[in-house]
Amino acid sequence: QVQPAESGGGVVQAGDSLTLSCSVSGGTFVGDDMVAWYRQAPGKECEVIGTITWDAGSRHYADSMRGRFTIYRNYHESRAWLHVNGLNPEDAAGYYCNIRRDYVECWGQGNQVAVTS
Repeated sequence: QVQPAESGGGVVQAGDSLTLSCSVSGGTFVGDDMVAWYRQAPGKECEVIGTITWDAGSRHYADSMRGRFTIYRNYHESRAWLHVNGLNPEDAAGYYCNIRRDYVECWGQGNQVAVTS
């Protein structure tokens, strides 16, 4: 079973940027893996931010997430990132990495992001 390992959450000021990372605990990403990033704010529905395919590095973003969110990966470091620019209080949420491998989805523990104004 693939277990995502995430890091990078915390408290930031409005206007700041933040980068979250995702790797495979005890392992590495493999060719057909897909990494998806989601977020969920308290009392709100889960939102998909976007995805990246491991081998080709093809990225897709939810329409509402285009512009301030960037997903990328480093093939040799076997790590994926979510970078967010211009954080505002509405971005405060738990951010989750999801790894899809062989039709199975595995979730990381999530990182909480708080934004102070």
